[in-house]
Amino acid sequence: MNVRGIASFLWETGKLVLISLLIIIPVRYFVIQPFFVLGASMEPTFQNGDYLIIDEISYILGSPKRDDVIVFHYPYNTKQFYIKRIIGLPGETVVLNEKGVMIKNAEHPEGFLLHEDFLPSKEEYGNKTVALGTDEFFVLGDNREASSDSRSWGALKKEFIVGKVFVRAFPFQKAEAFY
Repeated sequence: MNVRGIASFLWETGKLVLISLLIIIPVRYFVIQPFFVLGASMEPTFQNGDYLIIDEISYILGSPKRDDVIVFHYPYNTKQFYIKRIIGLPGETVVLNEKGVMIKNAEHPEGFLLHEDFLPSKEEYGNKTVALGTDEFFVLGDNREASSDSRSWGALKKEFIVGKVFVRAFPFQKAEAFY
């Protein structure tokens, strides 16, 4: 190979690396983010060690919805990430009692019970009522007995939400999309 051939190879390789970085870095920091599930708080939906891809752009274009599974910064230590399911939306009142989880809102002022057939057991919630502000969500782990969530530390402000679960990428036999 002559000098001109080496220079051409290096130039083409450099362009390929630069173009790759210009695509990958913005996508990684502004569109999607990888996330490893740590702990049992979302079982049976997600297991400890599951590898997820988080969609960071959906909530720029729209609002979180009930039952979305989200990743967020823990409000009392923003370096920690948590994964939970959205139960209550802004402006609603969440009532936890012996019957389960009841949601009261403008559409249902008397409230309605959430149907959570995916839960392995019905836990006693005690009695708690939480009125959510205009930018607050009530989140719970699917494994209610092993979850630190809005029951213990209160409503989650929208500013802490990173994004919603888009894909479980690993383990491969459980890979699936969540849209």
